[in-house]
Amino acid sequence: MDPENSLGRPLLTEQALSGQIDLHCHSTASDGILSPTALVSRAKSAGVTLLALTDHDTVAGIDEAEAEARVQELTLLPGIELTALWGRRVVHIVGLNVDRRAAALVQAIGRRDQLRRERAQQIAERLEKRGFAGALAGAQMLAGEGVIGRPHFARWMVEAGHVSDSGKAFKRYLGAGKIGDVTVPWPDMVETVAAIRGAGGAAVLAHPLKYGLTRTKLRALLVDFCAAAGDAVEVVCGQQNPVQTREILGLLDQAAASDGESGRLLASLGSDFHQPDQPWRALGCVRLPAGVEPVWNLWQTGADQVQ
Repeated sequence: MDPENSLGRPLLTEQALSGQIDLHCHSTASDGILSPTALVSRAKSAGVTLLALTDHDTVAGIDEAEAEARVQELTLLPGIELTALWGRRVVHIVGLNVDRRAAALVQAIGRRDQLRRERAQQIAERLEKRGFAGALAGAQMLAGEGVIGRPHFARWMVEAGHVSDSGKAFKRYLGAGKIGDVTVPWPDMVETVAAIRGAGGAAVLAHPLKYGLTRTKLRALLVDFCAAAGDAVEVVCGQQNPVQTREILGLLDQAAASDGESGRLLASLGSDFHQPDQPWRALGCVRLPAGVEPVWNLWQTGADQVQ
């Protein structure tokens, strides 16, 4: 990725854009199953030529992933998926092509580290009261040096024989409204977008259809994301019905119309890969529809992300 744009971010080569593109995936640095090395190798085998590692609230896996990307001759964008609040609703904002050493991003990660530690302690205490002894130690062991999250508690419950699979752990104990559903005062969306852009990256609203919003509220979220200086939206996240894709595109048109053409968001995509046995979000399984402007144009043209 050379030369660089006006923000010092490398530009993409033709080779990087010649195969499959996947700009949303997770490794063992957060709640994925594969190490960064194994993930990059698997992406290469799937025909991916441009990959972004976007672990939850951490960039700890980037160095390892970049080393393997050089071996595999695959272009890796350093990324992250930051947890944020839109009002009282939790949303996820992906940062693409970030400078992971930028002060704004380091501060954003540090704040979330503390919030995640506090949440993990609260989840463990609640589970302990329900008779699940050793929950925190078990989840932490599975997380290793990575960011601890509810999926680690779910995996521990499976391994300890409390439930038969992770889905049941969420349905009974960890999902919305259950004992392990701990409210966290995450930083708001505006602040989160600013942290990503302050690190020279592009801010992308992740998987908009997964928030369970009505179409009216989703359109309002898109308008607010535009106003917060967001850059793009995941038009496709994992394998999804084409009708859903068209619906997102329609909502993007409506959001742009309400905010003027200057508010039009670019299109991003990603598998949201976590583990190999989930074919609906396999690495490289996604494609953008025709007629949209992709977020990677920011690194083809050298367009500024920060005004």
